[in-house]
Amino acid sequence: MEDARKAQAPIKGRGAASRVDGRYAVTVACGEDDGWGSVYEGMEAPPRLDTHVTEERARSIISRNDSPDIGFAQSINPYRGCEHGCVYCFARPSHAYLDLSPGLDFETRLFAKTNAAERLQAELARPRYQCAPIALGINTDAYQPIERRYRITRSLIEVLDACSHPFSLITKNSAVLRDIDLLASMARRQLVTVYFSVTTLDNRLSARMEPRAAAPHSRLKAMQALSDAGVPVGVMVAPVIPMINDSEIEQILEAACAHGARSAGYVLLRLPHELKQVWREWLQLHYPDRAEHVMSLIQQMRGGKDYDSAFGTRMRGTGPFAQLIEQRFAKAHRRLGFGRLPPLDTSRFVAPRSPSPQGELF
Repeated sequence: MEDARKAQAPIKGRGAASRVDGRYAVTVACGEDDGWGSVYEGMEAPPRLDTHVTEERARSIISRNDSPDIGFAQSINPYRGCEHGCVYCFARPSHAYLDLSPGLDFETRLFAKTNAAERLQAELARPRYQCAPIALGINTDAYQPIERRYRITRSLIEVLDACSHPFSLITKNSAVLRDIDLLASMARRQLVTVYFSVTTLDNRLSARMEPRAAAPHSRLKAMQALSDAGVPVGVMVAPVIPMINDSEIEQILEAACAHGARSAGYVLLRLPHELKQVWREWLQLHYPDRAEHVMSLIQQMRGGKDYDSAFGTRMRGTGPFAQLIEQRFAKAHRRLGFGRLPPLDTSRFVAPRSPSPQGELF
């Protein structure tokens, strides 16, 4: 019954409001009014949903890409799905590959790669491995709440630290400070950079869009703490959404600069595959008065569609409104003196020994 119901109200602590069907679903549930009323009638809000985690053993851990508009060639995701529940997350459609919903399932049915550190060590030990910076936690946040229990991200950083392998990470959780000891040590060897994704400085808007991510002020404090510890820090204003948070671009950059960020970028809202429906539901529930206007502006920046995945423009959009956003960002970027974070050093890498069935004799 729950899967089939139409989203009628936000669910406390969750970004999505329904289980949007994945594009590979064999069967589709459809709610119909049978005249007997709703099982949720009389309730103040839909029932709370628990988070379920499945432990899995990954066959490989380093993902590679050759996309011309992405600044990294290698990445690692310790988890599949993300409890932060960011309604705008471009990674939501990846849950469809698991025959799960990119809506509520993406944030409530998670997968933890418990052998990630073991696989990473084995892959780095391969004779043909070429050292290149690894981006940690790109598809889903490496510091989402379940990291407190599983500590997979820390175990990965320990492997990278032991062999002096450079990496970068982007997060929206202040939990990154749990690993400040490792990050500060690696920063002294030019082996790490950290970016924070800051979508808004408004706590209420943040609670609606990214319900289980750290509050904006917590991210800024974590940014300052890492900067004070010598870790190069940057900020991503992401995603920029017209009529929702685009008015905050300058304020976010100013706050990040004041808290130690020395590099900045932005990404326009992306709506691939099922995310279009998840996003439209959220708009109707939270901003029904401006939902049509928001979508109209998004389509103006996407060639008349909800989304255009073309390389080179998918991150920035096209058209007058996209140009205005770009100009505003560039002006604030120059005024605040943002630059680039120092390059990561690949020359220090020392491959770990391949695991031996006889163990270490010497």
